[in-house]
Amino acid sequence: MWQWLVRLYHRLGSPKWFYELTGKWIIWLALLSGVGMLVGVVMGLLFAPADYQQGDSFRIIYIHVPAAIIAQSGYMIMAVSGAIFLIWRMKMAAWVARAVAPLGASFCLIALFTGAIWGKPTWGTWWVWDARLTSMLILLFLYFGVMALQRAIESEDASHKAGAILSLVGLVNIPIIKYSVDWWNTLHQPATLKLTERPPMHPDMLIPLLIMIVATYLLFALLVILRTRNEILWHERKRSWIQELPEVAARIKGGQR
Repeated sequence: MWQWLVRLYHRLGSPKWFYELTGKWIIWLALLSGVGMLVGVVMGLLFAPADYQQGDSFRIIYIHVPAAIIAQSGYMIMAVSGAIFLIWRMKMAAWVARAVAPLGASFCLIALFTGAIWGKPTWGTWWVWDARLTSMLILLFLYFGVMALQRAIESEDASHKAGAILSLVGLVNIPIIKYSVDWWNTLHQPATLKLTERPPMHPDMLIPLLIMIVATYLLFALLVILRTRNEILWHERKRSWIQELPEVAARIKGGQR
């Protein structure tokens, strides 16, 4: 098992192998994420019962919670990719980190925006300097900082290093986000899903949420793969295997006419 993982790790470091392998996944990820989101949204909006305290306003949870989870997961993926680049100098890891950054920032922004919409009828205000909200806002700024470093430094190698270092430093914010509701007295409700406890939600509310979380992960994986493939096409554009790809060869041929 360990040897298989090592071989897979080295193969994923090959742009050509990654591009060819992930090309087979795109249609399935798109199909599964699309169907999953459709099912989750329909179940959450039409069939889940209203909350006994929040009424129908709680239904934004089916967008807010998956977005918040992906925002945190995306940052961890970006940081791990940055560490792999710093330690083993794997260029694919740097390209993955570059692909993840704007996606993670987008999901973080969605989480903050939907949280504000949810907070207005629940707390009576769009925003409070709550520990959970503030730490999520810091996460958004960390994403922006990593993206700025990746683009501001002229040397590509130096920009990858700077982005990787900042992403690793910012990892300290992830446990703060997760445990802020336990460490401090906050307005934000405690975590709904815990591995060590049975979820307090009714199954009719919980099942659509789980479906939406899985579907959002699949969508995120799809978007990361597409952006990473674009990074590969750009950085490897002069390689013969890139120019021999049917989609690239057709563009080259069309441009020569």
